[in-house]
Amino acid sequence: MVNSLEIKFESFKLTDEQFYQLCQDNRDLRFERNSNGDMVIMPPTGGETSNRNLKIIQQLGNWTDYNRTGIAFDSSGGFKLPNGADRSPDASWIPLEKWNHLTSEQREKFLPLCPDFVIELRSPSDSLKLLQDKMKEYLENGTKLGWLINRKDRQVEIYRQGQVVEILDNPQTLSGENVLTDFVLDLNLIW
Repeated sequence: MVNSLEIKFESFKLTDEQFYQLCQDNRDLRFERNSNGDMVIMPPTGGETSNRNLKIIQQLGNWTDYNRTGIAFDSSGGFKLPNGADRSPDASWIPLEKWNHLTSEQREKFLPLCPDFVIELRSPSDSLKLLQDKMKEYLENGTKLGWLINRKDRQVEIYRQGQVVEILDNPQTLSGENVLTDFVLDLNLIW
C-alpha cells in the first residue's frame, strides 16, 4: 500500500502557473496543493477503486446530461479553492451559472472556484483523517454537499453546509438532496 507524499515548500512557493505546468508535464501523477502551498503527490488507484470511481462518474455524468443544470467533473479536474488550495475531488459538480461566468481561459486551467458538490472515494491507501479534513476544507470554501464514501467500512459520511456530519452505515442509495435535485447514486455498484 502506497500512501500520498507531502512536499513542504517553506523557502519558496510555486506560482499557480508553475503548479499547473508541473501537473501538465507529469500527467501520470496526481498532484494537489494545500492552502499553505505544500504539494501532495497521490499514488494512482488500484483497479477496484478506479472501477468504482468510474461507476460514480457514470451515474453523475448521466444525471448531469439529463438534468442540464450544471457541469460534472472527474478526478482529473482541478479546482483553485478560495483558500488557495488546489484540489481534485474524485467527482464534482458545479451549477451551469458558475460555469457560464468563467472565461474560456479559466475553463482550460484549474477552475478558480469551489464545487457545489464533491465526492471522495476512499481507496485502501487513503488516510480517513486526511480525507475528512479535505471534506471539511471543501465545506469551508463553499461546497454545499459532499459525500465521503468509505468502501472499506461500508460507510458514507455526508457533509452539508452548517450541519454536523451524518454517517450512514451500508446505505444502498444517496440522494443529491436540494443541490442535485433528483440525483440518486446507486451504491450497489460501488460497494
